Amino acid sequence: MTTPSTTISVPSDREVALTRYFEAPRALVFRALTEPELLRRWYGPSGWQLVVCEVDLRVGGAFYFSSQRPGGKNVGQRGVYREITPPERLVHSEWWEDWNPGECVVTVVLSEAEGGGTWLTSTTLFPSREVRDTILESGMKRSAEELYGKLRDLLAAL
Repeated sequence: MTTPSTTISVPSDREVALTRYFEAPRALVFRALTEPELLRRWYGPSGWQLVVCEVDLRVGGAFYFSSQRPGGKNVGQRGVYREITPPERLVHSEWWEDWNPGECVVTVVLSEAEGGGTWLTSTTLFPSREVRDTILESGMKRSAEELYGKLRDLLAAL
């Protein structure tokens, strides 16, 4: 099957949904989304390095990522896990240290596809329509394509 590009939709005035097919079993995709040793290998834009990757994968547990940009500046991202149903569902809050427009809630659903692949749908609920629109206008589709391309490459290598 040819890997489709990432599709983007706006299910409500505060949400953005990203959908992507991966040629990998969903248990492996779930691991790549939650295990620090795998996250370090794909998470973040090209040229950035995930220098801190802490994951306390339990309901009420937190995560903290710090990514170093090519110029050396670190950007932090935090969140708290609200729901964990391996390997099919992950819900967490999320906010950024250098730009905090309010807390977002991210819901990731992994669905089995014919042939053993996985459909990933990641829906982010933003604190307002204005924040959602700012993110959409900032190049979210291009960024998601790059990020999910790196995830695709990692999954193919495992």
